[in-house]
Amino acid sequence: MSDRSLFERWRSGLIVLVLLAALFLLLPHVYGNESLLFTLMTFIVLAQGLNLLYGFTGYLPFGYVGFFGCGAYATSLLVLHTSLPVLLCVVGGGLAAVVMGLILGPLLRLSGAYFSIASLAASQILYDVVSNTNLADITGGPYGLKIEQVYAPTASYNTMLAVLVLATALAAYFRSSAFGMGLRAMKQDPVSAAMAGIDVVRARLITWLISAGVAGLAGGVYAWNLSVFYPEAVFTLQLSVFAIVFALFGGVGTVIGPLIGAGVLYSLYSAIGISTPQYFQLIYGLLIVLLVLFLPGGVLSLFTRRGIRVF
Repeated sequence: MSDRSLFERWRSGLIVLVLLAALFLLLPHVYGNESLLFTLMTFIVLAQGLNLLYGFTGYLPFGYVGFFGCGAYATSLLVLHTSLPVLLCVVGGGLAAVVMGLILGPLLRLSGAYFSIASLAASQILYDVVSNTNLADITGGPYGLKIEQVYAPTASYNTMLAVLVLATALAAYFRSSAFGMGLRAMKQDPVSAAMAGIDVVRARLITWLISAGVAGLAGGVYAWNLSVFYPEAVFTLQLSVFAIVFALFGGVGTVIGPLIGAGVLYSLYSAIGISTPQYFQLIYGLLIVLLVLFLPGGVLSLFTRRGIRVF
């Protein structure tokens, strides 16, 4: 890659980050529904975090929500049992998700559907543990947790925006750096990549842990914003499904694909999915079918097919 091409990619990444931050700082003053915007940012972060793993390594974790829930519970427990500032508790939630990712690292020995199903099983195990009535004194069990003493919707909104910028910056780094190029080479042919000197196992593990950390940070901020939540709220499979579909719709392996996918589909869900869920399910199902049949590379593939470079 030439120096000029590299400069253009980094410049594009910086422009995306600035526009993204400005957009979500201005929208609350224009739209007014800060709660909906916060949820949209949460889904974008999850889609972007999943994009880091699936888009650049080909590993699709159906149980990605497990890291999100892990971050939410770790953050809440730190708030309840320590005197740390809430921001440090959120960072602790992200670190807890990274540790969980390290524990689940052997799952990377699997591939394809086996990995996807195994990650789903792992997230279900985490849910069963935190919702266990015998652990209610620690995790709250099925009764959930309350951290209303730190409730701060504006502060948590701004923090989620920071996490969103971080996740997008990581995607831009993966897209533009030699590390990201190595990941894409591994995705295409891991044997050839290993013969070319790329440490395949190490690169996959690093990407897995980064992806887990992003979800953990998002979960921690989400718990802070809710302040009262049940296990089902942060371990529901719907979060994984939404993140996967949003990323696939826009286009994985890119920076703006998950942003477009989440923005379009969540706006559609907000418009018709809440008030008339029966119609939304039909439209959503048709979109997924059409996507798989005609646009497996996401909507951005419409541009790449015409030779237009996307970032």
